[in-house]
Amino acid sequence: MDTTGQAFDSSARETIVATQKNGDGDLTSFKTSSGRVLNYEQALEEVQGGLIAGVNAFKGRDGETYIRGDADGDPTNNLDQLPNF
Repeated sequence: MDTTGQAFDSSARETIVATQKNGDGDLTSFKTSSGRVLNYEQALEEVQGGLIAGVNAFKGRDGETYIRGDADGDPTNNLDQLPNF
């Protein structure tokens, strides 16, 4: 189910196509394949809910949860390599 409680088609999930970073190079916002812009917390909720394909959430050594691209052996589609918007 999506955040509105509606069922979703997993084959039609959005992907992240571009990112914004702060001055330290940390990811702060994400643009999806449908053109939506999500801040980090919104994106994290949607990733954890299975609404966005190609990424996953993981717990870092500091105990915080982060978004990263799925390991697929292709460094060109890592989140850090996506275009800025």
